[in-house]
Amino acid sequence: MKILILNGPNLQRLGTREPSVYGTTTMQECLAALAAQYSDVEFDYYQSHVEGHLIEQLYRADEAGFDGVVLNAGAYTHTSIALLDAIRAIAVPVVEVHLSNVHSREPFRHHSMISAACAGVICGFGIDVYRLGVEALLGRMK
Repeated sequence: MKILILNGPNLQRLGTREPSVYGTTTMQECLAALAAQYSDVEFDYYQSHVEGHLIEQLYRADEAGFDGVVLNAGAYTHTSIALLDAIRAIAVPVVEVHLSNVHSREPFRHHSMISAACAGVICGFGIDVYRLGVEALLGRMK
């Protein structure tokens, strides 16, 4: 099984960016924990601040036969119709994740432009959302 972990803008700063909101675990630590826990899963990771690069990675995941994508689109979640269209254009299932509970934050974060195209949404459980996203994808494969 192959899963792409795809992160949007500002998420390269996990571990140091607003630790009271996003925690202190780095993405590298998260990926190492996922690899250790799911040794039968091949993980690929990509992060970009550029919306078009995220779209290209979604298409790459589809064309390369990935089994799923765990997507934290960051602020693009609330603005990107282009990401919505890309998710709708691929066959690979996408799970949307957010470290914070976006519904308890600023009102502009309460709406996701991409949720309608995703297999599901997980938010508010800190860095554990990535593991929960993987679990959701694995559950779909059974």
